[in-house]
Amino acid sequence: MSSALKQIFLMIRVNLGSLRRRLWISLSMVLSVALVVAVLAGFLAMARGFEAALQGAGSPGIAVILGGGTNQETGSDVPAEAIRSLTATTGEIGVARNAAGGVALSREIVVPVDVITASDGAEQTLSLRGMDTTGPGLRDRVSLSQGRLFSPGAREIVVGARIAQEFSGFAVGDKVRLGAVDWTVVGHFASGGSAFESEIWADLEAVQSAFDRQGQVQSLRVRLDGAGGLSALREHLSTFPGAPLTAVSEADLYAAQSERTSSLIRLFGWPLALLMAIGATAGALNTMMSSVSDRIVEISTLRLLGFGRLPAFTATWVEAVALSTTGAALGILASWLAFNGWQASTMGANNTKMAFQLDVTADVVLTAGLLGLAIGIIGGALPALAATRLPLTSALRARG
Repeated sequence: MSSALKQIFLMIRVNLGSLRRRLWISLSMVLSVALVVAVLAGFLAMARGFEAALQGAGSPGIAVILGGGTNQETGSDVPAEAIRSLTATTGEIGVARNAAGGVALSREIVVPVDVITASDGAEQTLSLRGMDTTGPGLRDRVSLSQGRLFSPGAREIVVGARIAQEFSGFAVGDKVRLGAVDWTVVGHFASGGSAFESEIWADLEAVQSAFDRQGQVQSLRVRLDGAGGLSALREHLSTFPGAPLTAVSEADLYAAQSERTSSLIRLFGWPLALLMAIGATAGALNTMMSSVSDRIVEISTLRLLGFGRLPAFTATWVEAVALSTTGAALGILASWLAFNGWQASTMGANNTKMAFQLDVTADVVLTAGLLGLAIGIIGGALPALAATRLPLTSALRARG
């Protein structure tokens, strides 16, 4: 056994030492694998970043009440009678109470508004969210970074950090035209890079008045009272007459939204990466067949000296895996330098723009790296088998 291991290590050393003779063709294999890995890592980092932005916004301690049987704010309508009934309830319904003993909730509506970007002057659709003054306090991990919150009834807005960075005219004190009226920016808020930072917040009644949506409420936000709060709230809502009301935890609401879009991103990314991987595997096979052809004399000589088939197979396979691993490492490094933290945006909930950062995480690195390794393993298998079947005497005679 020790003799076979020595033969394997010696043949691996001979193979790797002769790479300089095949530098350019070996480099082409490394670069093709690197390209495949970088493309896949880019798509996975995009999906992971989108998930992080939405999941960072959701809290299991906050519930969102929706009307009309939908599980999204778009298309939801919470009747005024239901709101009055909920606020008038004095019993235990799984919802935290405010200092006065009433239900602490925020009535909310989302209106799409068009805004011009500072970078290229393109028009983007953003979310203007009208809410009660209790609304910001019902968002965990949200804090004012500049200015103050909007005043009740005033045409004032508080802007998410990502919007303030990307769009012009949103500095504190600026006036911005949203819809047919002007609004004054009175503050900026941050939420750790979550989806909240892609929203504009204003007073509910001011938004309803400016966009002719008097009385309309799309959702209610409440803070749950303990672990069993959501179940108790759902049971209470089931007793309301008329259109059904749905209560979902904020965490589940945003997780469902992130799953849809991230799955779509992966749906595009994986087929493209696999198609490229097939081409890279064919390239790896061609590279390693050329390597075997270039080393016919070396392999034949060692075989005639007593080296077995296993060392010839293993050494060729290790060479292919080494080249693909190098390419995978290069692709991961390139993707991390190019994509990690890169700002991107896509259509989020309510058909409005949501900004997020690409995130090259450990699972992204592992998945992309394994694909690169698989290219070497698969692409090197057939050439490694060919190295064990060389006609030894004729090969030596041909090179003699």
